[in-house]
Amino acid sequence: MDPDDERLVTKEDKIEDVRPKSFRCEMHDKSGGEDGPPELKMKEVGVERKLLKNGGLTKTVVKHGTCKHPKSPLSGDEVTVHYTGTLPDGTVFDSTRDKEPFTFKLGVGQVIRGWDKGVKTMRKGEQAVFTVQPQYAYGKAGQPPGIPPDTPLRFDIELLSWCSVKDVCRDGGVMKKIVREGKSWETPKDSDEVKVNYEVKLEDGTLISKSPDDGVKFIVEEGWLCPAFKHAVKSMKIEEVVVLMVQPEYGFGIDGREAKDSEGPVPLNATLIVDLELVSWNSVEIVTDDKKVIKKITKKGESYEKPNGGSTVTIKYVGTLSDGAIFEKRGLHPEDPVTVTIDDDQVVPGLEETLATMKKGEVCIVMIPPEYGFENEEKQCHLALVPANSTLTYEVEMISFVKAKDSWDLDGPQKIAAAAKKKDQGNDLFKKGKLFFAARKYEKVYYFSPRLSNNIGSHVVDCNVHGLSAGRKARRI
Repeated sequence: MDPDDERLVTKEDKIEDVRPKSFRCEMHDKSGGEDGPPELKMKEVGVERKLLKNGGLTKTVVKHGTCKHPKSPLSGDEVTVHYTGTLPDGTVFDSTRDKEPFTFKLGVGQVIRGWDKGVKTMRKGEQAVFTVQPQYAYGKAGQPPGIPPDTPLRFDIELLSWCSVKDVCRDGGVMKKIVREGKSWETPKDSDEVKVNYEVKLEDGTLISKSPDDGVKFIVEEGWLCPAFKHAVKSMKIEEVVVLMVQPEYGFGIDGREAKDSEGPVPLNATLIVDLELVSWNSVEIVTDDKKVIKKITKKGESYEKPNGGSTVTIKYVGTLSDGAIFEKRGLHPEDPVTVTIDDDQVVPGLEETLATMKKGEVCIVMIPPEYGFENEEKQCHLALVPANSTLTYEVEMISFVKAKDSWDLDGPQKIAAAAKKKDQGNDLFKKGKLFFAARKYEKVYYFSPRLSNNIGSHVVDCNVHGLSAGRKARRI
């Protein structure tokens, strides 16, 4: 073994067991194996273990941690400890037990090397004794008058708490300290809508801005207040609470900002301290290829399955106009379910496209532009007259669905029948001048039956030509 080897011991390393032989179990304590000792043995109370292969640092667990999650701090994290330091003869040279705990940043040289390497093996609430050889403590110089030269030291350390500190933009511009861990594993995307609570202060504690009591909503890529917000929320989980240190380039720049409404002024080149909580967020997904129909998911669905063409879906929904007027409300009562067959043109195209993207139990809000709604026609619906060229908003819940057979599960006659139905639907739309949607029906004819598609080739060509000239997207099939 290289005497200068200071790597942390891992499961793959052979670890010298310093217990007397009578305390070892030959069946379960085989420390010389390929995989090293079981992970549990590294945590045994009262057992001294090497943390470095060269023996420069050992650890004896006195008390296990209290945290349910077996996490340990990483380099850059801010840790708070109580400790007592003693010389080999038992003389105490330093202790925090009768004063405030000690807080430092791990792994950046603020403490001796033995601490940086040892504390990162601990969990919240854990207490352990570390024996630190001189090369990982104060070396040949010692620290007069309390610590003689070339002296090994013992530290009884209790890890009270720790906060993760992350460089959000990897340039030091936004440093994030996690005060409360979030839930789940997902984080928002650029297109998602987030809700946050926040306070923004200067380094001297002066309040600059604060969110309303019910929080603030914004689209991530559009940002809020200053550039740091959109970068920080993309790194956060739901219900996570953080403190940000924001440099001027991610705040209000070198020029600062004058007072605005109820918000205070920001001085030139000011560093900001931001308390930020990600209260909730809604996924925003693009429904159509041209990005004109977009849905916001307010409740996630179950499983991963979605309806296919021909599926029978049971839904409930409320449709509103731009002024908030409700024009349609269906399926809200259990005795009045709404059943729709996808691809049968029973609802407006934008809603039909949306239904094909939903999972069971999902609730979403979808905004549908006129070309995916009733276009340039007035439409009398159940509760109101929808004017021509109206943008529609639907809040939809997918209660359940029964998938149709996929094309590869159909026999020959079934494929011909399905293709003929799509052809007839395409012809009807073509006659009505709805060229874009006619082209999409014709495309599905190819999907079911290439033989039938020979009979509609001229319609497809005309549809594409006329559709493009009308300024709509038509696919070349």
